[in-house]
Amino acid sequence: MENGIFIGGGGTDYGEKQYMSLKYANRHGLVAGATGTGKTVTLQILAEEFSAAGVPVFLSDVKGDLSGLAAAGSADFKLHKAFSDRAGTIGFEDYKYAAFPVTFWDLFGQSGHPVRTTVAEMGPLLLSRLLELTDAQEGILNIAFRLSDEQGLALLDLKDLQALLVWVGENRGELSLRYGNVSVQSIGAIQRRLLVLENQGGHLLFGEPALQLSDIMRTDPDGRGRINILASDKLMSSPRLYATFLLWLLSELFEELPEVGDPDKPKLVFFFDEAHLLFDDAPKALVDKVEQVARLIRSKGVGVYFITQNPADVPEDILGQLGNRFQHALRAFTARDRKALRLAAETYRENPRFDTEEAIREVGIGEAVTSMLLKKGIPGVVERTLIRPPSSQLGPISDAARQQAINTSPVAGKYETVLDRKSAYEILNARAAEAAKEAEAAEAKEEEVEAAEREFKAARRYSGGRVSRSTSKPRTRSGTQSRSRRKKADSFGEAMAKTVMKELTGVTGRRIVRGIFGGLFKGR
Repeated sequence: MENGIFIGGGGTDYGEKQYMSLKYANRHGLVAGATGTGKTVTLQILAEEFSAAGVPVFLSDVKGDLSGLAAAGSADFKLHKAFSDRAGTIGFEDYKYAAFPVTFWDLFGQSGHPVRTTVAEMGPLLLSRLLELTDAQEGILNIAFRLSDEQGLALLDLKDLQALLVWVGENRGELSLRYGNVSVQSIGAIQRRLLVLENQGGHLLFGEPALQLSDIMRTDPDGRGRINILASDKLMSSPRLYATFLLWLLSELFEELPEVGDPDKPKLVFFFDEAHLLFDDAPKALVDKVEQVARLIRSKGVGVYFITQNPADVPEDILGQLGNRFQHALRAFTARDRKALRLAAETYRENPRFDTEEAIREVGIGEAVTSMLLKKGIPGVVERTLIRPPSSQLGPISDAARQQAINTSPVAGKYETVLDRKSAYEILNARAAEAAKEAEAAEAKEEEVEAAEREFKAARRYSGGRVSRSTSKPRTRSGTQSRSRRKKADSFGEAMAKTVMKELTGVTGRRIVRGIFGGLFKGR
């Protein structure tokens, strides 16, 4: 097929060869099926075909198997031998082994180039989802982001956000009047969540240099698109972090890429493995965001393919926008499984040659029930398809080969060194240091004033009155002492006289007076 990629098909029990039109490859797709039915191989051959057509690819390697894209396959490998036999069955005449240009990425910086974003680019909605915050806590996070913009406090890494939340708590009285209640308890809960995220290695995601989208949209000099592989085997131990990062990347593509309408082939194809992690317990606002991105990002030349075990893992509004379908076997052991199988079959355009529900249940490993968009975006009839064999290595490459690919990639050395420029943490620390310095200076000034007051009071008499100046001649020391003794004696005499007069005026005094005067009169 001209301007299409080969998927598989052929054989006596199968229909014609199946191709996906590159023109409609940005209409998104779904790869579904139970564990062990061949989803990873389907993902691998799609990445190969898109790369060969000059389309860059971004995918996550959950099990560690997809690193084999960087190495050519071999006829000595038993799985490749089985696949080479299949190539003849489906009429894949030009099948050959080949390696593909791969760029390895790793959030933890161990199995690939470090990949980072900033807290500001992540935004409060996705960060709240990542931290599993309540509505009240999400409200405070929105306040923090607003203050960051208003006061020029750049949020680059986790310590910037932690420092800003401390500042919000210290100024909560004033902020509550403007933005509503800001409780210490909610701030504390957010800080604890940030600590958990940091302990899980999430702090490695935030910082600079941040990932540039142009680096995942590269093509090689030979015209093949580079396949970007995110090492996710360790990342899957933090599934919320994994899903949030991929959703952030999808959102960044949506916001930054220009409109291109309907290109002849996609600008980038994005594979979202373990897609159920994105939608499990997701709030409606987040699901609406994903639906908006899926609906509109195709006009920017980006195709999004969800990989999951069951189509029911994807909300119906999003599932309805996935035009290219690869349905591997579903096992119907329970009533719930049978219902899911029936619903999956109903989403395909029927083929009169077989029963779709039965085909989904019976297809073997490496087979799938497929449906591709045709001219004008019309869904094609469902077909049973033998998936074509991959040209690259099945299974992971060695650590030495991976390191060699990392060292020779176009972005080698660009993201390895962390940058820590002036941001909210540094600005708030500088403000706190300046405030402490001013407080220290004010305290020193206050101590100086208090010391001056003490000195001034020490220069006064005990009574606090003014010291009067004497105009008389200075007295000798002996004269002064004599006068002091006379004054003390006079004071004692006056006190005695007052006491006697008081007694004389009382009852006892009158008796004494009468006795004295009576004796005098008698004597006369």
